Amino acid sequence: MWNQFMLGILGGMGLILFGMQILSESLQTIAGLKLKIILSNLTRNRFVGMFLGIIITILFQSSTATSVILVGLTSASIITLGQTLSVLLGAGIGTTVTAQLIAFKLTEVALPLVGVGAMIIFFTKRLKYRQYGLAILGFGLLFLGLKIMSDCMYPLRSDPYLKNILVFLASKPLLSMIIAAVFAFLVHSSAAIIGIIMLLAVQGLVSIEHAIYFLFGANVGTCFTAILHSIGSSRESQRVAIAQIMFKLIGVFVLLPFVHPFAVFIAKTTVNSGHQVANAHTIYNIFDVIICLPFLKQFQIFLNKIIPEVKEIKNAFRPQYIKEELIKSPVIGIGLATREIIHISDQVFDMIIDILKVFKKNEPDLLEEMLKKEKYVDILAKETSQYLAKILRQPLTKNDFNRSMSLMNIVNDFEHIGDIIEKYITDLCKNKFQTNFDFSEKGWQELIEMHERICELTRLACIALATNNLTLARDVVDIQPELIKLEKHFRQCHIERLREGFQCSIETSSIHLDLINALLRISEHIKNIANVMITDSFEVDVDFAKINSSLKQDYEQIGTSLS
Repeated sequence: MWNQFMLGILGGMGLILFGMQILSESLQTIAGLKLKIILSNLTRNRFVGMFLGIIITILFQSSTATSVILVGLTSASIITLGQTLSVLLGAGIGTTVTAQLIAFKLTEVALPLVGVGAMIIFFTKRLKYRQYGLAILGFGLLFLGLKIMSDCMYPLRSDPYLKNILVFLASKPLLSMIIAAVFAFLVHSSAAIIGIIMLLAVQGLVSIEHAIYFLFGANVGTCFTAILHSIGSSRESQRVAIAQIMFKLIGVFVLLPFVHPFAVFIAKTTVNSGHQVANAHTIYNIFDVIICLPFLKQFQIFLNKIIPEVKEIKNAFRPQYIKEELIKSPVIGIGLATREIIHISDQVFDMIIDILKVFKKNEPDLLEEMLKKEKYVDILAKETSQYLAKILRQPLTKNDFNRSMSLMNIVNDFEHIGDIIEKYITDLCKNKFQTNFDFSEKGWQELIEMHERICELTRLACIALATNNLTLARDVVDIQPELIKLEKHFRQCHIERLREGFQCSIETSSIHLDLINALLRISEHIKNIANVMITDSFEVDVDFAKINSSLKQDYEQIGTSLS
């Protein structure tokens, strides 16, 4: 009997976890654009943040997933601690929705749900309807897993060994909480553990009072996943992880002396034991919000004190925004990749601005600095491309797929610009250092004008990318052909000076012509970037920069200072 019980528990738990994963992924894909809007509207308003936390957690079907995502976003400096605290509290309420659904005896419709979901998946080609099918299948597997576990537990109602274990645990509340916390941490889901607690209560194996202790442990246990993900990340993300477990512990410590009256109150809400457990879970999390929400400012001050800022030595040769743990949330991952590409564009822009400085000052240190930046761009481009490739292996909507492909093309063009600077322009600069020849006065002025036009084109493209401005992108495409004409004109001017016998022009001829050509090639890649924005459905995407409301303004200020 025990062998059958263990196999049933393992199989049922596997179906529950797999069903929740399918359900979470399909709901995120269905939400798509709405999830981006939710994330882009994270504010310091605690009530708005709380409701957003509820919505996000319903979509992810896991408060653990929500907290891990918040840790990743704060680590990437997309959102701040103040913006996440109310979201974390809302996440606790959001995760109770699953428990309430489980409380309704839907196990009898588990197999029909699996059948309907499977038929939709196999008999429809449209991605949208397939995602609906996956969501239904996920629900079906979740309830099927619960049914299997319930059927396996039923024969054990009269088993003296199990009863003795549960009686012992009932007399050890702290041990009960620790066991529930450990299991919740291992499966990364409080909902799954609460489902088991509900089954134990329905079978009469645990009282509602004992179930409440298990609930406390399950709620605290899921917090440790976020703590693990915060190790080695920014101090801000560590504060977010600590905040979640702090909120949960406060609720536990406040209610712990009143477990008996709390259990009596819960017992009056319904006669169904499963519903009682679900109600206890919901009321505990609502109570947690009520006692913590008014004091978020004080919590923030306290967290800043216990986890103070330290002078972090940033690794200059690593991405600043993309986070591996967020790849499974493609909507967020694409947004972070966009931020990383904006960071790459900033580095490339700096390199382009410095091109003529290197030629003019004849200083090897400046050249070395430019080569370092190019190496940095290479690393960023490679890792961002790999990150996007991993996102492309996730379930994506058509728009998200197009966006990811577009971003890969943009990264490729920025990398090519870096290669032009490294392989051609720096070599031309070294040749000039070795020969110690100077450009003619007219030739130098032509190079300055060409360079200024390239800088202006790049500035417009960077602002267009950072602010999702398709009008600016079209301006870039319209302006670039003028640079082709300008390059041709300057080439003819240089040839005229050669015919007239200008010594400086003769000495620097190959360097001059190759440099103008290299600048033109840079402009072609800038035009490619703008073309990608125009032609590859960038307009369907929400401006992820709104998550950090200052980003758009920062890039506009950069543009003003460079114009």
